[in-house]
Amino acid sequence: MTTQVIRNVAVEVEGDGQAVVCIHGLGGSSNNWTPVLSAFEGFKVVRPDLPGSARSALPTERLSIDLYVDTLAGVLSELGVTKAHVVAHSMGTIVAQHLAIKHRELVKSLALFGPLLAPPEQGRPGIQARAALSREKGIAGVQEIAEAILKGATSAETKAQRPVTIALVRESVMRQSPEGYAQSCEALAGAQAAEVEKISVPTLLVTGDEDGVGQPAAVEAIGERIAGSKVTVLSGCGHWTTFEKPAECADELKAFYKSMQ
Repeated sequence: MTTQVIRNVAVEVEGDGQAVVCIHGLGGSSNNWTPVLSAFEGFKVVRPDLPGSARSALPTERLSIDLYVDTLAGVLSELGVTKAHVVAHSMGTIVAQHLAIKHRELVKSLALFGPLLAPPEQGRPGIQARAALSREKGIAGVQEIAEAILKGATSAETKAQRPVTIALVRESVMRQSPEGYAQSCEALAGAQAAEVEKISVPTLLVTGDEDGVGQPAAVEAIGERIAGSKVTVLSGCGHWTTFEKPAECADELKAFYKSMQ
């Protein structure tokens, strides 16, 4: 495994074969995918930290979904990747959908965990409030946000039985820089839905039965708009899908890639 800095983005690259590009969500990093790496055996795995997240620098341009899409396309170009399977979580699924439409030549398939088209209108002020809290209180504010996410975005089963998962979610959010996290929140709050009917590649949608962001009914509705897509709902799982149900997520990915062989 090597970590490179490409266009100010920290990118882990591992393996050979067809490329798989992994896009984390808000408060995430390349480590969102560490629990499911077994599903990518035989692939070239590309795991970036999005601009302003984790180890990647905050660019001078304000963060936005368009900036994420264009940055990822540029990173793939510099790596010589011309076609890739795309795997994404949460906010990253919005990025992936736009990437699949704007750069359709790059995307071979989509596997979307805790997916959403865009935040609901009633949810946008809350995301903006998170940005304000992160700026106002700095690292203390980010910690406060992490604690709220643990309560609201993980399943009852995870809270009761998976203390390491709880620690991992907490660490993932708390390691974000306050300004980077604030701008990431603003990027999500300003996100607009992609025209997903234009997506024509094999698509897997995975969510949890207790996911309040990628709610099962909403994910089923997305699946109805993407021709030939498959929807899976995992029991006892909240929004941090690959952290809460890693074995099940890996199995879903393995079966998905096998179906395309």
